[in-house]
Amino acid sequence: MERDNVWKKYTQEEEKELQTICQGYRHFLNQGKTERECVKYIVEMVKQSGYENLEEVRKSGRKLKTGDKVYAVNMKKAVALFQIGDDPITDGMNILGAHIDSPRLDVKQNPLYEDTDFAYLDTHYYGGIKKYQWVTLPLAIHGVVAMKSGEVIDVVIGEDDKDPIFCVTDLLIHLAGEQMDKKASKVVEGEKLDLLVGSRPLEGEEKEPVKNMVLSILKKKYGMEEEDFLSAELEIVPAGKARDAGLDASMIMGYGQDDRVCAYTSVIAMLEMNDLKKTACCLLVDKEEIGSVGATGMQSKFFENTVAEIMDSMGEYSELNLKRCLAASNMLSSDVSAAFDPNYASAFEKKNAAYFGRGVVFNKFTGSRGKSGSNDANAEYIGKLRKIMDDNNVAFQTAELGKVDIGGGGTIAYILSLYGMNVIDSGVAILNMHAPWEISSKADVYEAMKAYKAFLKDA
Repeated sequence: MERDNVWKKYTQEEEKELQTICQGYRHFLNQGKTERECVKYIVEMVKQSGYENLEEVRKSGRKLKTGDKVYAVNMKKAVALFQIGDDPITDGMNILGAHIDSPRLDVKQNPLYEDTDFAYLDTHYYGGIKKYQWVTLPLAIHGVVAMKSGEVIDVVIGEDDKDPIFCVTDLLIHLAGEQMDKKASKVVEGEKLDLLVGSRPLEGEEKEPVKNMVLSILKKKYGMEEEDFLSAELEIVPAGKARDAGLDASMIMGYGQDDRVCAYTSVIAMLEMNDLKKTACCLLVDKEEIGSVGATGMQSKFFENTVAEIMDSMGEYSELNLKRCLAASNMLSSDVSAAFDPNYASAFEKKNAAYFGRGVVFNKFTGSRGKSGSNDANAEYIGKLRKIMDDNNVAFQTAELGKVDIGGGGTIAYILSLYGMNVIDSGVAILNMHAPWEISSKADVYEAMKAYKAFLKDA
């Protein structure tokens, strides 16, 4: 039952392809540090491969046919790709699902303040984080500012070598006796995660001169007034690029690999598909890290509505046909797994853990304690997937998320399973999950891409 390290079997040609995929993946991580940036990057990718905007197809009145490729975007934060197959769409689709949001710090709506000659932006953390990991790091600001005029301004500060960077400060060790006695969850409080953005007073200003200096810079660079923070979405993320890791360069270290590693490999798999039997879909959503809620999360009607539009453009829509299509579909709910870490071996059950370099991971169930909140995939579906992976020479492994009762987690799988389709969690094993800098194995990134291609072709 133990899986071999997949590096042992690669040919020179396979390793060359692996490096090409991982080079593209690193570039994606660098360009897509927010969900908006990911959607923009992916849309440009797929348009170059012949994908058309579904909304434009609909308005033209043209009917979709076998081989057509279309995409739909939801509020610039989620995207769905479709390639129409030969079979009737009521026979179901093969769906790759992932999320493109990641843990971070969000700037509050009324954030800017001055205290003792320092200017700060007040933040609210997003998703499950260890708060102490976010102090003393070089940080960048990414996002948008929506003006009352309707203009939306893109903001990226801290990524260019000429840009300033930002930081959340921490108490020096010499004075941290009381702090060091606190529980890890309390060492840094959520309200202390404020971003240091300035310390120089604006000449001629007596009241809050440092804050006014910051405002004058924002006014000059972006045309922003303080009130414009009310309609801004600014995300604080680690500054810097994803890099190869290890002396052997066998790994990638970068921000946001949960779950952009599955998103990118899913898109690559879609782009390499042609002449499909079943219609293929790649669904990339927002808000998974906070429960898949809201208009751009998996719990919204975006996916269902888009499938209805696809069917209508094929002349196949009815409420019953939509239900038949979704119920007959197969899905890989692609999200990262916790990689076994020998430094923290006590958190894992070694027979049922995910390991670096042993291929894509299938999780029959996630959830917590007694599988609470989990989609628990059927044995028949897993048997079918085993055959698909073996027939296509894909390295795979199975895992649980740590020991029973140690913790737990969830994905979007349980939401899609409500349609009655076959769904299983799959993805890439990650070290440092939800930390500012996460680590993946290049071999697992490559095997995930191969797995998604095999699934779209043969499921």
